[in-house]
Amino acid sequence: MADVPLDAPAAATSAAADADAAAPALRPRREAFEHGLLPIPKLVFPEGTLTQTLSQLKERLAPAGPRVGAAALAEALQIPAEQAALALGTLAAVLPAEDPGLGDDGAGAADLRDLLLFLYIQSYKRLVPRAHKDSPAVADVWPSTSAFDGYLSALSPIQLVRSNSRRFMPSQADEEAHQLSYLQKHMGNILTLLADSVDGEGDESMVLTMETFEHLGFLLQFPEGTPLSQAASFFANSDPDMPAAPVPAAMVHDWLLQHIASSLECTAEKLTAKENSQQAASDPDVPMADAITDTRSHSSTPTGTSLLNNPGHYRSTTFVEGFSKTSVIKQASDMKGHSIKVLNCHDSAIYILAPLKYATVYGCSDTTVVLGAIGKVVKVEHCERVQIIAASKRIFIANCRECVFYLGVNHQPLIVGDNHKLQVAPFNTYYPQLGEHLAQVGVDPNVNKWDQPFVLGVVDPHDSLSHPAGVSDVQAESATCLDPDLFTNFVIPSWFETQGPTKYNPFTLPELYWASQRKKHASLEDIQKKIRELEVDDNRKKELACAIHAQFKDWLYGFRQYTPALLFAR
Repeated sequence: MADVPLDAPAAATSAAADADAAAPALRPRREAFEHGLLPIPKLVFPEGTLTQTLSQLKERLAPAGPRVGAAALAEALQIPAEQAALALGTLAAVLPAEDPGLGDDGAGAADLRDLLLFLYIQSYKRLVPRAHKDSPAVADVWPSTSAFDGYLSALSPIQLVRSNSRRFMPSQADEEAHQLSYLQKHMGNILTLLADSVDGEGDESMVLTMETFEHLGFLLQFPEGTPLSQAASFFANSDPDMPAAPVPAAMVHDWLLQHIASSLECTAEKLTAKENSQQAASDPDVPMADAITDTRSHSSTPTGTSLLNNPGHYRSTTFVEGFSKTSVIKQASDMKGHSIKVLNCHDSAIYILAPLKYATVYGCSDTTVVLGAIGKVVKVEHCERVQIIAASKRIFIANCRECVFYLGVNHQPLIVGDNHKLQVAPFNTYYPQLGEHLAQVGVDPNVNKWDQPFVLGVVDPHDSLSHPAGVSDVQAESATCLDPDLFTNFVIPSWFETQGPTKYNPFTLPELYWASQRKKHASLEDIQKKIRELEVDDNRKKELACAIHAQFKDWLYGFRQYTPALLFAR
């Protein structure tokens, strides 16, 4: 902002102040931090040597050209080829825009600058949850001997629903402030990695081109989608036919720190106001009103709430949070932005029937979640006894117990952390628009790697409290394939008059599962035939119908397929 003259008229001073107040706030790109961190020890460098290590890596890789493939990365970092491929695939999934050289699946070669930024943030530590103020009160419902011991027990689904409070969990604003603080601390080192050396002294010897500056969009963004170079005065309005002159890295550093500090100050004010307020509506990061949906009904924007006035709208995320013993459906018309978060839902059925880029399911129990078409990543964490039915490019599963995943995924399911009794099965449902949605987000129904899990370690180096210091890492428990005799097709209720070309599951079932389905269908037809041939009076028919209904409910409970059906049976 230009300096205001001391003798400027009051109106001019006010206008300048208003312009400054209206300046867009710089935000962290949450996708990079939420979906771009891999628990691979050799990708996480000690903070004290981080810049030096990555500078040396840059020197080794740069002579081969501006792009890096999986083989070169594996050799440079001394990691297995499959881990290098996973790293590039994950980078491709969290870039702000598709890189044709890398490809949307990461099979190509990454821009070295993007790769350096990706590797740098592997040192990021997630925000530590606040201690629960009444830990003894929840000890009886989630004992310390649980499989989710230590850190996981503090975030267990049962504790969350019993405490009926999110105050001990970091809010979206808390996490955003933590990410901004991390970038504020490390931005000098990040710019040093990206800068080019030129003849000069001191600060003038390190410069950034406009193209390199734009790569910082991997970590930072303006909510309106304004490119960084257009927001920065030293690159704004550059002639597209004439490359802008490089600028000193120190100038870029000062500009970024100024905007980050302004954003942190704004976030701190909002958090203070939230803590002082007794009304849930004052919290821009508690989107319950935005997610509230009547049981068995289509969701919509709540009365009196404008999307433009919603303080959480800039995050481009739709929330479904805190539901218990109910059904929620979200269709494409209900979505804000390109991602969905299903948080702390219990004994419910959640249907997300829309094309999206990212989906997170966190802290749920005894719940079925249907994710229609996710073009980048599905992330499932800290869940217990949930069924996830997902069609997606990728899925990341961490710290879950007794969960079943019905998957249509183009890449191997990634399993990390403290998991127990996980099962995987092929995708098992459809809705009328599913085929169109898959095409929109680029999920190929002809490729399904549901039964090829990629298993990493139990210890997550990005979680400060995931395990006590000094505990050595071991491979996480993998998932087993669901017995074909237990596999069933999942029917999404037809609540609305929806039209679409998809009439069946677009993912092909493996032969074992097809055979099981045919066997069940034949048995059902045989039972129906015998019932029709029974010669009994009306009273006996009623008794038979009641007995069949009771046995059906017992079967639903026994095979954990009950949540959606019993919501309608109650």
